[in-house]
Amino acid sequence: MSFTLTGLGTAVPDAVLTLAEGLAVARCFGGPTTQASGFLPAVYGGTGNRTRYFCIGRDALADVLAGTRHSGSPFLPADGAADPGPTTGVRLAKYAAAAPPLALEASRAALADGDTRPGDVTHLVTVSCTGFAAPGVDHALIAGLGLRPTVQRVNVGFMGCHGAINGLRVAHAFASDPAARVLVCAVELCSLHYHYGDDPGKVVANALFADGAAAVVNGPGAGWTLRATGSCVIPDSAAAMGWTVGDHGFEMTLARAVPGLIARTVRPWLDDWLGSLGLAVDGVGSWCVHPGGPKIVSAVEEGLGLAPDALAASRAVFADYGNMSSPTVLFVLDRLRKLAAPRPCVMLGFGPGLTAEAAVWV
Repeated sequence: MSFTLTGLGTAVPDAVLTLAEGLAVARCFGGPTTQASGFLPAVYGGTGNRTRYFCIGRDALADVLAGTRHSGSPFLPADGAADPGPTTGVRLAKYAAAAPPLALEASRAALADGDTRPGDVTHLVTVSCTGFAAPGVDHALIAGLGLRPTVQRVNVGFMGCHGAINGLRVAHAFASDPAARVLVCAVELCSLHYHYGDDPGKVVANALFADGAAAVVNGPGAGWTLRATGSCVIPDSAAAMGWTVGDHGFEMTLARAVPGLIARTVRPWLDDWLGSLGLAVDGVGSWCVHPGGPKIVSAVEEGLGLAPDALAASRAVFADYGNMSSPTVLFVLDRLRKLAAPRPCVMLGFGPGLTAEAAVWV
């Protein structure tokens, strides 16, 4: 038996930022040097993103844009001197409050889409890298959805942008039991770790990341079926991408070498892995690639020799939502599924390590 997707749901916070608003927020949070820099407009203009969603709230964002402080948000930067932003404790308190409702919204939508009753769910897999709380999102889903107290839980934590594929790998194993009904929910609040300052790499990350949640559930019948998953740690790349817990949030390391590493290694790895499944890159019907940023998408396109429109769904999701870390690839899958994209479909994500994860849907 395999994990056959019968339901998929997504959710984003209420506060939406346009490209121009995102640039204004970046100037405010970046301090005097960043405010005067000509670097920011080029960074934001080159992302290809139109809108992103942040959990810090419309009131706080309106305060930032207006230069006022009426909302009392701890996320507003101080006047004048350089400000490192809230402590990690403050940021994680916001995660504990804001992540469960978003996860619930996506999970309810997935169960409804899959015509699955909460009491039928036997296994729950949660995925997140942007916060820690115990009891956590899994407990909130059990209580909020009315899942059975005996539901078996697994949390996939701190694995980064490819985390949803790791979660699907766990769900695929559970689904070997034909009676298993597995709910997978990925939720990320990347905006909580917005960097206050002018470090170039972190400024770029600020321009890419956003918040969101997505969930999937399996069931009997026809549908998109997960055939296999694969993984590859790219050699000599551990320093290229990282996610460190600091005193003022989780700090992203994103080296300029990342797109080049992906472009050089993705094809040889996929040739071997897909070949072991009796498949080939040229025989793939559609591609569900995590849009980590425009350069990541272009690197995959270049490395695999794909047609210009092959990753249109990935680019469209990034344009509308930005990089929400782990849920993002499920937003792409949702778009491909609704378009009845041809299969086999190969799902790809990249995260700290530098590590590539893949899944094949048939």
